[in-house]
Amino acid sequence: MAIISNTVNYLDGDVLLEAFFAYDDSFSGRRPAVLINHTWAGRDDFVAEKAKAIAELGYVGFAVDMYGKGISGSSPEENAKLMQPFMDNREMLQKRMQAALYAVKLLPWVDDNKIAAIGFCFGGLCSLDLARTGGDLKGVVSFHGLLGAPGNTQDNAIKAKILALHGHDDPMGPVEQVIAFEKEMTQTGADWQLHTFGHTMHAFTNPVANNPDFGTVYQPDADRRSWLMMKNFLIEIFA
Repeated sequence: MAIISNTVNYLDGDVLLEAFFAYDDSFSGRRPAVLINHTWAGRDDFVAEKAKAIAELGYVGFAVDMYGKGISGSSPEENAKLMQPFMDNREMLQKRMQAALYAVKLLPWVDDNKIAAIGFCFGGLCSLDLARTGGDLKGVVSFHGLLGAPGNTQDNAIKAKILALHGHDDPMGPVEQVIAFEKEMTQTGADWQLHTFGHTMHAFTNPVANNPDFGTVYQPDADRRSWLMMKNFLIEIFA
């Protein structure tokens, strides 16, 4: 087995974006692909490593770029400045995600009938919003994602199966938001699941997260369990 990785440029309108992708060259033919959506920091080593881990499962991992080629944040202030325009304009966010979906389908190793999206924090929201648009996906997994509805997709049918993995003590996803998300998913008729990890805050999959005052703390058990749940979910949706 050899994991091959590289970058590929793609466009959203006139915005140049650069994804990182990985696949196992010991597999022949086309295989499912998984879009991997980054945190508010931008496309970084964290999602690149996730792309390689997805490749080891036999899929194509495609780490999406939401901000533009070479653009990322290096502080909470910079990260917030990069993310906020997409939070303020969810239609722009959804269009950027649709560009990524189009781009991954062009890769020669990808079975474009079997595509999923996963995401972390802000990336969880990106993945969920792609599903909310009615995107042609098999499934979506949100890891400690932001759950708030965009307000422009309530009449859409969600084709993708939904798995939301959430920390009970996540200050960025309070109980009221979780309940609203459950109601939203039910009203759309989606096939949805939500798993809540006790004693778990935001960013529980990130080994360097250690800021309880901000609400971001790594939780190794939740990290391990959530990845296993994702693996089983991908097996189900790609069967």
